[in-house]
Amino acid sequence: MNYHKPFVSVSDQIKNLQSRGLTVNDPAKAASYLSNISYYRLRAYTYPFQDNNDPTHPFIIPVSFEDIIKLYVFDRQFRLFVLDAVEKIEISIRTQIIYNWARNHGSHWHCDGTLYRNSVQFARDFTRLQQEVDRSVETFIGHYKTTYTNPHEPPCWMSLEVTSFGLLSLIFRNLKMGAEKKAVTKYYGLGKVDILENWMHAFSNIRNVCAHHSRMWNRRLTAHITIPNHTVNPFITNKNILPYKIYAALCGMKYILDTISPGNSFAKRLKDLMQTCPLAQEKEMGFPTDWKTESFWN
Repeated sequence: MNYHKPFVSVSDQIKNLQSRGLTVNDPAKAASYLSNISYYRLRAYTYPFQDNNDPTHPFIIPVSFEDIIKLYVFDRQFRLFVLDAVEKIEISIRTQIIYNWARNHGSHWHCDGTLYRNSVQFARDFTRLQQEVDRSVETFIGHYKTTYTNPHEPPCWMSLEVTSFGLLSLIFRNLKMGAEKKAVTKYYGLGKVDILENWMHAFSNIRNVCAHHSRMWNRRLTAHITIPNHTVNPFITNKNILPYKIYAALCGMKYILDTISPGNSFAKRLKDLMQTCPLAQEKEMGFPTDWKTESFWN
């Protein structure tokens, strides 16, 4: 099947939206927005309000262009909020992994294949790690390469500092069960290692979505969040939530943040932000109707 859709000017984009039932109160302002935010990007925000089984995509809910822009702006603010939380979590977990294994296995433990469960996975991840180190422009990586010849690879506190969160999560998952892995898991108040492995994987995926400016507000997460049955510290009591929606991930983020940053403002900032969520879209993000009454969020 060949693609035959033609180029559509901004003025015609607005006419198309109006013909489908979208209210455009200020066409000139709408044109300004569409000149800076592509029609295709905004389509992700109009999609839930349209009949997408109909080739003409008519709007089935009364909504205006201004409403869609408010939703777009909210989503941008929400992504920045989530990205800020993931950054703190990522840096903390990275530090704990480096510290616990280096204490027991030395500066270059990350190069030791005997510490990993799957040798094929180790080889694949180690190749990626070398590539990411080689691409790094950090001064400390350059200094190591020009100063030392053996070992060839920089120590863990350099190499793992410049690797992506996604690769770090794969490396952690593949490490053999031992005192180090249990210590890192215990540090975050989690009884099971597989919970931390799952959260790292999910958070790294979410971080990538945010970093690429992709839609988050009603996204179906590809990495589902595992909800722990038992935790050392307080957690949500209503666990009847959707593991593929962002609310489940937010619960995990707050749980980790409460450990690494006691007295943090994550809950307050989230509640303030959700008060600005337009078009009653909390439910599309997986929030239960009574989430604010949970002691976990207070």
